[in-house]
Amino acid sequence: MNKQRPTSSGTGRRPKVVISADCLGRLEALAEGAIQRNPDLADRLLGEISRARIVPAAKLLENVVANCRAVTYRDETTGQEKTVTPVFPEDADIARGRISILTSIGVALIVLAEGASLHWDTRDGERRILTVLHVASQNVPESLEAQ
Repeated sequence: MNKQRPTSSGTGRRPKVVISADCLGRLEALAEGAIQRNPDLADRLLGEISRARIVPAAKLLENVVANCRAVTYRDETTGQEKTVTPVFPEDADIARGRISILTSIGVALIVLAEGASLHWDTRDGERRILTVLHVASQNVPESLEAQ
């Protein structure tokens, strides 16, 4: 099981978590629904939700990763950069770069802002650090999500 701990870049402290109020209920329901299938992931998501500051969607800062906002991150070990869009599970399509927020990388990224880093343990047990480089300021249009 992948485990990761987000940190504020360079400080070793966990970054602040900000969640849009319009996603809160859905995130809680997803976490609760995953308790039987994937208790570690569900606990991680519930933990992030419990420490989050909930804000109206209109007040969510543009540099915070959120559902349907593309995020570019860098693997500090390899230097490789990747852009993905966290989405609800039913909209996930890895071929299009849409990752479910109910995956370990989705849970980790959904709560971060530009400049934040997270420790990531690969399936091979290798520890890596991923850094959020950029968050798209606008959500991917819903019309694209249906494709």
